[in-house]
Amino acid sequence: MRAKKQNKKRKTWLWVTLSIIGVLLLGAGLYAGYLVKRTNDTVANIQEEVKIEKTKPVVNLEKKDPISILLMGVDERKGDSGRSDSLIYMTVNPNKKEMHMVSIPRDTRTEIVGNNTTDKINHAYAFGGTSMAIATVQKFLGVDVDYFVKVNMESFKQIVDTVGGIEINNHLAFTYEKETFEKGPITLNGEQALKYSRMRYEDPDGDFGRQLRQRKVIEAVIAKGANVQSITKFGDMLSVVENNVKTNLSFDNMWDMVSNYRDASSKMVQHSIEGKDTKIDGVYYLEVPEEARTALTKELQESLDITPSTASSN
Repeated sequence: MRAKKQNKKRKTWLWVTLSIIGVLLLGAGLYAGYLVKRTNDTVANIQEEVKIEKTKPVVNLEKKDPISILLMGVDERKGDSGRSDSLIYMTVNPNKKEMHMVSIPRDTRTEIVGNNTTDKINHAYAFGGTSMAIATVQKFLGVDVDYFVKVNMESFKQIVDTVGGIEINNHLAFTYEKETFEKGPITLNGEQALKYSRMRYEDPDGDFGRQLRQRKVIEAVIAKGANVQSITKFGDMLSVVENNVKTNLSFDNMWDMVSNYRDASSKMVQHSIEGKDTKIDGVYYLEVPEEARTALTKELQESLDITPSTASSN
């Protein structure tokens, strides 16, 4: 019951934490004038100001400081305050030429910072929005969040349909909400992709299996979007982003990452959080042993070039 990790080589940078925004920025670079301005305007419109309490100085992207990004896939529907459906924390270190990624199970039991409760980590967003979700993740992982990208999971349908559908290699055959997904290569439209990424209880790997499928969908969207050549489609994609994404990354931040952080694609280290299934007052939780959490914190600090002495002095 300790955090496991495995190394995976990527041919291109896995812009999971930037989701569709990365596709738009890279694609917009192919065109002058209209698309660059439209992308800049879109990024300006999706800004969300969030005060983040940090233990270390503000990062300098021009100097290639190691950075951390939290991707929040939120399930927000009309009349509902929403909750975080997916939490993916990433560190990016261009000097070590590596990235680290950890998917945090939504049922992880932890302190909800600012709410004086201990609950499922995905409830932090429902209780206090983006700021409480970030503070809770920082407390649980023991490392800072420099940037965040928040994507409404409902927008998956629009994003997938905008790029003309996606192809993935499905590792598990199952049926969910009257939709059957065969094992092997499959093609998904927006509605199918959303169902594919949401199934959890029929997966023998539970929440871990669902996280894997969500990553497959995001990676497939990025791969497909990177090959889009139509200016009209880019306009449609920008509209989807404008309506469904929030971030504290500025346009300049994104371009600095594109320019200075590509070398981090050389190595991807994936972590999975394991713990003990437990029920408290009839509610299911994942209890993560303290030694597992501490070991993960140490690995993430090392990926950010944080030494124990530095961490304790801040």
